[in-house]
Amino acid sequence: MQPGFSPVKREIIALHDFVLVIITLICLLVAGLLIWVLYRYSAKRNPNPTRTAHNTVLEITWTVVPVLILVIIAIPSFRLVYYEDRTHDPDLTLKVTAHQWYWEYAYPDQGGLNVESHLVPDDALKPGQPRLLTVDQPIELPVGKNVRILITSSDVIHSFLIPSLGVQRYAIPGREIETWVRIDKPGTYYGECNQICGIGHSQMPIEVKGVSTQEFAGWVKQMKAQQSSQNRVPAEPASAALPPAMKVTEN
Repeated sequence: MQPGFSPVKREIIALHDFVLVIITLICLLVAGLLIWVLYRYSAKRNPNPTRTAHNTVLEITWTVVPVLILVIIAIPSFRLVYYEDRTHDPDLTLKVTAHQWYWEYAYPDQGGLNVESHLVPDDALKPGQPRLLTVDQPIELPVGKNVRILITSSDVIHSFLIPSLGVQRYAIPGREIETWVRIDKPGTYYGECNQICGIGHSQMPIEVKGVSTQEFAGWVKQMKAQQSSQNRVPAEPASAALPPAMKVTEN
């Protein structure tokens, strides 16, 4: 499991460790009981097998105890589900739209800034850039701010996954699913589409840069200026960005 760089991810790790302790103790208990039963009730030690059919106390115990264990696990699980669902006081909203096969990011409270993010092919990678994770236009988010994320899809079901930030939500056509993130420290965080969505599924990486509030404001200003200076031309079809062997053709 990747280290956590957001409150949600740290809670996920804490729940994982808590459940791991419980299942480890259960495994040790069951293994110990099996070893004891094999020794205590072997054919050599019991030439005349018992005819005991049931034990009411034992049967109630091994029914009630697992139920209690599940309740103990369920309480923090439900708490985490509600915690990662949404933030009630967002500082910023990011709308994510999945396409075959790239991501589109919109900042509705930043003057309608809209960014498309495509995979950088292997032959265009610079030294140090990870393969299948580097994009042509990373998105930037301010560190220490509660960011509301609204996720949808324009075509098929995708999944928006950033493991180190504890973000994972399905992108479903016709639906807008919410989650949130607060990045702890500046850095670059990678993710990818986590739902098989077609021939270009592996070509949908996510690259997020956590920056200071001042750097984020500068990036927004720069992106707006860049987009306003460009001639408005139709976007290149997503299939054109794929290698020749992966391009989609129509009969």
